[in-house]
Amino acid sequence: MELYSGHINKLIEELAGLPGIGNKSAGRLAFHLISMPKSRVERLAKTILDAKENVRYCSECFTLTDKEICPVCANANRDHGLIMVVENARDLAAYEKTGKYTGVYHVLHGAISPMLGIGPGDIRLKELMQRLEGDVREVIIATNSSLEGETTAMYISKLIKPTGIRVTRIASGVPVGGDLEYIDEVTLLRALEGRVEL
Repeated sequence: MELYSGHINKLIEELAGLPGIGNKSAGRLAFHLISMPKSRVERLAKTILDAKENVRYCSECFTLTDKEICPVCANANRDHGLIMVVENARDLAAYEKTGKYTGVYHVLHGAISPMLGIGPGDIRLKELMQRLEGDVREVIIATNSSLEGETTAMYISKLIKPTGIRVTRIASGVPVGGDLEYIDEVTLLRALEGRVEL
């Protein structure tokens, strides 16, 4: 037996399809949206559509931005000779929250996972190697402490070592199996400061 009408069920179903949103949360969100003034719902819908149409990858680091180059890469005060490699834009945001990292980033958009059919050609490794042709002195690998993250870190290390560029890995202050976006700033900072040579 359906509890709600078709429109409500469809809204709950669409919201439940978002990551981290279960059926209960989707129901609460659906009823909240329905009870909002129409002007606010229209503004929210327009904001979502505008973001979808205007957000793209930074042409240097491949994080999400609405400009050709993201604010981090465009900042002349950042150390462009120090590149931190992360799996996704959420990991970049987690490190930026520490306020202590002054280099730039490279977002891979994934990690090597043979089990899932994701190989080195499926993530932004080619673009990373192109960036290393510039004046780069160190690459910090800050992939997650998962099997995929470790595999990716070792692969990147083997690619970069012959270039003579220093390659480091964030320290193990980050728990094994932990995703960077959920880790507090102090732990992230300790992991960054305790990075080790690969």
